[in-house]
Amino acid sequence: MLIALVVVAVLAVAIIIGWLADRRAIGKRAERAESERDAKALELSRSEERLKRATQDLADRRAEITSARAELESSRMRAADEERRANHAEQARHTAEALLEINRRSAEELTERDRQLREARRHLDEGYDKLQADRLELAERSSHLDERDAELDRRDRHIVAELERVAGMSLDQARDELADHLGREARMLAENDARAIIAEATANAEGKARYLVADAIQRCSSEMVADTVVSVVPLPSDEMKGRIIGREGRNIRMFEQVTGVTVIIDDTPGIVLLSCFDPMRREVARRALSDLVQDGRIHPISIEKAYQRAVGHIEQMCLDAASEAVSEAGIDEINERLLPILGSLRFRTSYGQQVLDHCVECAQLAATLAAEIGADVEMCRRAAFLHDLGKSLTPGVEGTHAAIGAELARRYGETDEVVHAIAAHHDEVEPVGVTDLIVKAADAISAARPGARRDSLEGHVRRMTTIEEIATSFPGVERAFALQAGREVQVLVDPGAVDDLRASRLARQIALEIGEQVTVPGRTRVTVIRSFQAVETVGES
Repeated sequence: MLIALVVVAVLAVAIIIGWLADRRAIGKRAERAESERDAKALELSRSEERLKRATQDLADRRAEITSARAELESSRMRAADEERRANHAEQARHTAEALLEINRRSAEELTERDRQLREARRHLDEGYDKLQADRLELAERSSHLDERDAELDRRDRHIVAELERVAGMSLDQARDELADHLGREARMLAENDARAIIAEATANAEGKARYLVADAIQRCSSEMVADTVVSVVPLPSDEMKGRIIGREGRNIRMFEQVTGVTVIIDDTPGIVLLSCFDPMRREVARRALSDLVQDGRIHPISIEKAYQRAVGHIEQMCLDAASEAVSEAGIDEINERLLPILGSLRFRTSYGQQVLDHCVECAQLAATLAAEIGADVEMCRRAAFLHDLGKSLTPGVEGTHAAIGAELARRYGETDEVVHAIAAHHDEVEPVGVTDLIVKAADAISAARPGARRDSLEGHVRRMTTIEEIATSFPGVERAFALQAGREVQVLVDPGAVDDLRASRLARQIALEIGEQVTVPGRTRVTVIRSFQAVETVGES
């Protein structure tokens, strides 16, 4: 135990001695580090001092360099100033020499001009003297001419007085008579030339026009069905008439109120008549009533539903009819918003001619005429197909169908040439191009060809009577006859009151008056007949 304590004590002493030795070594190292740090700080301080001195030297040298540069720049500026002054002096010397040369030349020119002016003044004095002599001579000749004019005036007055005495009329009367005579001769020559020109133009153009129109008509074949204002709805039995009328007539009143047509129920077995001037309304009503008859249940609610179904069916029919017409007419592209408007023309008629079929026929005729004369076929086809577009809106829109159709075509993107042809096809706008004239011709051919349209007897008689009254209203006309539905007018005149020249003018005047007051399908030809017969009788009665 003691030994262990001794060993522990020895170890403790050894540890303490080692710790003290380490403390001493660490202190020495710290002293050495402190001395080294002081030495380095001193060295760093010396280096900073050297750096400051070097920086100061560098700044001094920079100042010296800047001063040297300033002196150099000043020297350069002084040299440049010296050079500029030298250049200015040289330029001044050259300028002075040039001015001296100019002054010398100017003096020479002034001397020459002074010599020329003296020479010109001498010539001017000579010319003035000669002019004075000529003036005196002219004055003498003028006095002689005045005397001769006075003598000629006296002779002219004497001759005129003698001529007036011999002729028995004054000078103004003779002048007026000569003017009238020359005017009559000029009018006679003009009338003869006009007749010759018209005859030549007619001989050359009428044959070609007749061939073109005939060829276009025979190449265009179409059917025309006369429309009426009454539609017939067949009934399975007469008992259905009572259902259509309804209790106390409520069904028939409701049907007429919804559709806008008049229902006619009479004693005719198996049918009911629908009357309306609007063909589209009449067709809607016919389909609605046929649907009701087929269903058998007729009351106000079913009437409204049937009417709505019929309206939708008619709208689809219009689109189908428009698409078929566009295809048949040969039109490539058309605005889709125009299709319902075009389709409604299927239910419009003009003198019994269906307007949509008329448009298709006009497109075919216009294409044929344009191909024959070398015009733009597609443009003429399109304008002729759309020329009656405005008739679909004329019942509810103010204005002529030509103006309405032109506005619709412009609104839906048609070209200016097509729009103008539509507006001008009834001469409401002056035609300006070949397309306008072809569309007018196609419209006239389609309307005037035999069987295309029908007219009422009253309208026909009224037109013929009006034409005859217009012809007989002119002085010198004895009788007038309107033939061929107004396309031919024969006028008999008094040969004593109307001469040949007057007959030609009378034919034109009557034709113009008929064209302004009467609408005739096709062209009107006026023939003035002047016949003179001298009859004498001899012998016993």
